[in-house]
Amino acid sequence: MTGSPDRPSAEFGRSAHRSLTLVRGEGAVLWDDRGRRYIDLGASHGAGSLGAANADVAAAIAAQARTLVYLGSGYASPVRTEFLEKLLHLLPPSFGRVFLSNSGTEAVEAGIKIARSATGRRKVVAAMRGFHGRTMGALSATWRRELREPFEPLVPGFEHVPFNDVNALEAAVDDTTALLLLEPVQGEGGVHVASEEFLRAARVVADRTGALLAFDEVQTGVARTGRMFAFERWNVLPDILLLAKSLAGGVPIGATVTSPEIEARFRGSHHSTFGGNPLACAAGIAALDFTVRERLAERAERLGAIAREKLDRLPRDRIREVRGLGLLIGVELREKVAPCLAALEERGFLAISAGATVLRLLPPLVITDQDWAAGLEAIAEVVADGSR
Repeated sequence: MTGSPDRPSAEFGRSAHRSLTLVRGEGAVLWDDRGRRYIDLGASHGAGSLGAANADVAAAIAAQARTLVYLGSGYASPVRTEFLEKLLHLLPPSFGRVFLSNSGTEAVEAGIKIARSATGRRKVVAAMRGFHGRTMGALSATWRRELREPFEPLVPGFEHVPFNDVNALEAAVDDTTALLLLEPVQGEGGVHVASEEFLRAARVVADRTGALLAFDEVQTGVARTGRMFAFERWNVLPDILLLAKSLAGGVPIGATVTSPEIEARFRGSHHSTFGGNPLACAAGIAALDFTVRERLAERAERLGAIAREKLDRLPRDRIREVRGLGLLIGVELREKVAPCLAALEERGFLAISAGATVLRLLPPLVITDQDWAAGLEAIAEVVADGSR
């Protein structure tokens, strides 16, 4: 079996130590190739908000696969039109144009190109600790040095300011700035939540200088933070909204959302061969319908509050801070997180990191109350034990 300990994976870039092979799932439960059961506390990296093998999404994919799998974007597609209408219906009316792609990093790339073309400027300001993807433009906006250095020189014109530092933000954004690119919650960067003051200042300085403001909600979008989109919590509206991950229930899709007015200023071209394909759009329709019908944003808010109450009681000699919104939670430890992740896996729970010392929780929004409680209890036990 590919990825099993006795047969190394042929996949380029796959870490040798990741020997766990997962073969099926149901909701927030996953099984490996030996029949062992695990609870997903983050293994799906936020893309699996509806859990594994969601029945509605699976049925939509199967029906569309029997009808039309692929169609070039130059042709009209009823399923694409319906998906776009459903997505825009969930957003403020100022949004009216969507470019569909296949991933979050592609959504970011499109946003950068739109901003540079629409403003005629080149400078992009992003935040320290921010993560926006691994393609060359998105990586240029990403702050982590270890991700950037092997591929330098990157795209010129990118600057970084400290997250939540209003003075630094106002000093960096000027009349040469095309785009101010921010995450409402920095997921990869350690689960740091933007302050309302910072986001409001971003809107003001963008308006004053003529720069465009983009919110990267690839990880926070579609009910993850207790709102359908995180920006709704602060009522700060971006010019460009970047979405992906759970937008189609785990099927690859990305969306760069903006206004007709900004589209009218765009010069040049942008295209994606597979962007907006019928299969992904059918999955997206089912995913959005399920998310709204099952009120998953409210569920994320409720389960997140339960987690904060539990995790805030962890011993302070073991943890520094608990941060996050909804079901995007970071537990910053006073030691390396790797032993904690390994201990959780031994207990049947799969979580991920957000840096060397932060335990990141991104469970499916459909996780049962019982499994969530069990996961939180396992975390409490593991953190209390520490690296002993």
